[in-house]
Amino acid sequence: MDRLGKHLIIELFDCDCRIISDLKVVDKHLIEAVRLSGATIIRSFFHLFPPDGVSGIVVVAESHFSIHTWPEYGYSALDIFTCGDRIKSKEALNYLKKHLKARHVSTMELRRGPSGPALIQNVDSD
Repeated sequence: MDRLGKHLIIELFDCDCRIISDLKVVDKHLIEAVRLSGATIIRSFFHLFPPDGVSGIVVVAESHFSIHTWPEYGYSALDIFTCGDRIKSKEALNYLKKHLKARHVSTMELRRGPSGPALIQNVDSD
């Protein structure tokens, strides 16, 4: 099998600064996005970088979801890396785009596996 997983590398622009600076809100939204995707949560960890940046990771049986926020720029970086074909990554992304109130999104999708990463798409979307 050449493809072991799908890795979405996502940039969210013009997010609501109040939302992405609130650790509890970012935690709630990333966990809900994972649930919507159908991934199996193993453990999560979130950290607030005073005064307001948040980093968090949700380790899932299928790999991980992570987020890093820079409220002063209205910017969030998101990774969704999942193994197999059953996880609904795009549903998770659509949820986060809506709830972080991102106005613009850039997404790159890589196929991961022993043959090396293969770029599937580099799509700027709004």
